[in-house]
Amino acid sequence: MEWLELLRGAVAGILAFIAVPVLIYFLLINTSYLVMIVLAAVDFVAYRRRIPFAGREELMHSRTMPGISVVAPMHNEEVGIRVAVESFLSLQHPRHEVIVVDDGSTDNGFEVLRRAFDLVPVSRQMPEDVPVREAPTSIHVPRDGRTRLTVVRKRNSGRSDSTNVGVNLAREDLVLFVDSDSILDPGALLTVSRPFIEDPISTVAAGGVIRAVNGCRVKGGRVLEVRMPGNPLADIQVMEYLRAFHLGRAGWSRINALLLISGAFGVFRRDALVSVGGLDASSIGEDFELVMRLHRTFRKQRRPYRVTFLTEPICWTEVPSTLPVLRRQRARWHRGLWETLWAYRDMLFNPRYGRLGLVAVPYY
Repeated sequence: MEWLELLRGAVAGILAFIAVPVLIYFLLINTSYLVMIVLAAVDFVAYRRRIPFAGREELMHSRTMPGISVVAPMHNEEVGIRVAVESFLSLQHPRHEVIVVDDGSTDNGFEVLRRAFDLVPVSRQMPEDVPVREAPTSIHVPRDGRTRLTVVRKRNSGRSDSTNVGVNLAREDLVLFVDSDSILDPGALLTVSRPFIEDPISTVAAGGVIRAVNGCRVKGGRVLEVRMPGNPLADIQVMEYLRAFHLGRAGWSRINALLLISGAFGVFRRDALVSVGGLDASSIGEDFELVMRLHRTFRKQRRPYRVTFLTEPICWTEVPSTLPVLRRQRARWHRGLWETLWAYRDMLFNPRYGRLGLVAVPYY
């Protein structure tokens, strides 16, 4: 059986050829995990020391607290949109507004909001600070004139374009991107605002923790009891999210090389968003692409800046519980990852971008 011997020899040759690269890869990847664990631990210790001096009550009444515009695009969210908007409006913050952008919904989501908040149309000119594909067809606010809610209707053009519409209509210094079906901890806005208070000039963006709400007891847009999902696929994602946020992003943030802030919960300085043109509506991984563009723009302009991650403000979202849904989600994530990395390939091993070009981009 000469062909069998030839096959055995070929396989042995291939394994011998790839053995060293595979060994090097595993040494590098596990070393990087160890470094991330150490950096995240340092960050966690510093965070625990700051807790007694957080001064959340003082922040609630502070006149120096920057205002936040909560931008929530929605598309066919009739079932839960009223509860979601009520929970956004009741978040603890001395000055925040909620902007819901109806992205061409075909259900009764807008009617639910109109009845719940007694919405009336207003004549309001939308600034053109960032480009949009579809302008609003109508803008609505509560009749009482006190509730800081704006509901925008427009033709369907995607989540990113709808978010850009919200950025144009935002009247506060900070803009929070959040999914309309997400649940925020009551004090999330106060916590995520802190980096912008401590360093208002350099901090351009901040992100928090995303957790899986599957299995938790939820009432009135609030998580009352944290539980494991009970679904093996969702259980794995709970652990994955904890590792990705509390180790990965905390570690990258510690060395100021954070490349990703989740689009499900991210706060940006409005002037920084405007300076880079908002979200790229043609990008699959628009949140990743936006942060990369912020890095490149501020680096080229030699302006001091910081993109940071906080371990406390939590946004709860439902994770896929079936393989087909998970497959579609991860395929989209990885297409967006490769699309963005290719678009910013000039940063790879480029010393001009410091640890971003020499460490973070090669790592991804």
